[in-house]
Amino acid sequence: MQFNKKYAPHTTSIIVLFCSLFLSACDDSNIAQVEKIVHSKEIKTLAKLGEIALSQVFKNEEAPTPDPNNNSLDPVELVTGRTAVGQRDFNRAKQVLPDVFRGMESDFYCGCAYKGKEMDLASCGYTPRKSETRAQRLEWEHVVPAWVLGHQRQCWQNGGRKNCSDNDPQFKSAEGNLVNLVPSVGEVNGDRSNFAYSAWTRNPEPMYGQCKTIVDFKNKKAQPREEVRGRIARIHFYMYERYQLSLSKQDQQLMCAWAKTYPVDDWEVKRNQRIIKLQGDGNHFVSESKLAQYCV
Repeated sequence: MQFNKKYAPHTTSIIVLFCSLFLSACDDSNIAQVEKIVHSKEIKTLAKLGEIALSQVFKNEEAPTPDPNNNSLDPVELVTGRTAVGQRDFNRAKQVLPDVFRGMESDFYCGCAYKGKEMDLASCGYTPRKSETRAQRLEWEHVVPAWVLGHQRQCWQNGGRKNCSDNDPQFKSAEGNLVNLVPSVGEVNGDRSNFAYSAWTRNPEPMYGQCKTIVDFKNKKAQPREEVRGRIARIHFYMYERYQLSLSKQDQQLMCAWAKTYPVDDWEVKRNQRIIKLQGDGNHFVSESKLAQYCV
């Protein structure tokens, strides 16, 4: 535990006063001195520090907050060539993602087939909710939203996602990590926004025709179709471990349940093998078929 530096000047005097307090307590003739110490400004400051420390401990037990600008992560060296092996920024990741999904051209949330950058909405019975133009467009979705990856970082505070994408190597690496990127119907990608995943009904009322993914705009949450829930969980485990993010207890329980209920499938294995060839590393929660530390 580290206290705010503004309290540092009191540290020495507090220690001295504590020593005096205990020594004085052994001698009835020094009761007045003890009372003076108890009501001193320094002791009141110490009590305040104790309150701060305890509140921080309880807060950390519920959801520990990592340093948003953690420098202990591995140094980031982004590659630029299409055939190079290594981490990429988001723009260069999009150049190689078609190779990752070659022969598996199916939208993540609804199962729509796509070709190039165009969705075949009829292939999955998709009905646009609001924007037919965006629905027909393939977009690359961050399973763990870019907002989660960057909103606590200094670059985000000073200029939002664009500033992070331009100037923060750690964020650029996370934003372009192939493990976290999947093809999506553009409209669903937009509707999901940065909402957390959840599951609140077994019989979802359709929002996009026959697509089984739904979004609750009021409560800012998205319920993905069952076929991808295990994939979502293992991507979360990888990203939260890789970038030292803090997974809330509620999300931890949900992702563990999904990982156990929906085991690794052929899609994940094939995709992961291709990612390893392009990025140099993949999702070991897929390749090793193990659950995250969160589920132990």
